This record gives sequence, structure tokens and C-alpha cells, in this order.
Amino acid sequence: MLDVRVSEGAFDPAQEIAGFVARVPDAGGVVTFLGQVRADAGVEALDIRHYPRMTLTGFQALGETAMQRWGLDGLMIVHRVGEMAPGAPIVLVAGAARHRRDAFAATDFVMDHLKGESWLWKRERTAAGWRWIEPRAQDHADRARWG
Repeated sequence: MLDVRVSEGAFDPAQEIAGFVARVPDAGGVVTFLGQVRADAGVEALDIRHYPRMTLTGFQALGETAMQRWGLDGLMIVHRVGEMAPGAPIVLVAGAARHRRDAFAATDFVMDHLKGESWLWKRERTAAGWRWIEPRAQDHADRARWG
């Protein structure tokens, strides 16, 4: 069960997780990761842009790779686009597997790919104005460890 979505509006992480868990009753372990807009460094807003045909296709391929590599019972990727305020959920990744280590690894793999090699463009607004955010060297290193 692969559930991949790009959301232009807010989503409720608790509701998404509950729905996902209900769809993978045979899983022995479910791991979730929730990314939120940080409020540090004077960030007033985060804006994520994307090219819809590329984004969903890329997310789908990434999800299929994770599903096959770890033999998951289920994987969910929900990623927000548009402008968000500090504290708003950006991304939710949930992996379900018979054993917890596979769920942890798959969720980590997906997040490393989303952070280091993604189909999204991010910018943040501070009192000084808007600035584009590029992946950090650590993001690329995290992505590279998966081969």
C-alpha cells in the first residue's frame, strides 16, 4: 500500500497517521517522521514550489523504491507546497513493515532523498525578505550513504 500526495492545503498529521495505521493492520512496526516549519533565525514563512508533473512522479518512484527495498507493508508520503507559517507541518513520512528496523530504514531513506535530491524549491521569508534555500552539504551526504 503506497500513498503519495502533494498537498496545497494544511493537513492533520494525527488524522493522517491514524488512517495509515488502519490500512496496515499486519505491520509489526510503524515509523513516522513529521517535518515542521522552524521558527528559528527569524523565519516568518516558508514557501515551497514545485512542478506538479515532476513532483508526484518523483515521489511515486521514490516510494516504490523504498517499498521494494525494505519489503514494506505500506508507505505514506504527504508533502505540503505553498506558503506556511512557523510550526506548520511540511512533510509526513510513515513506513510500515513486519519488523521495526525496515520501517525505520525506509522512512530515513525517503527523508534523506527528499532533503538532498528533491523535486521541490524552497524559500523562506525573514524581516530581510525572501531567500532561496539550497540543500546543505550534510543533506547531500545523507542522501549519498544509500548508494
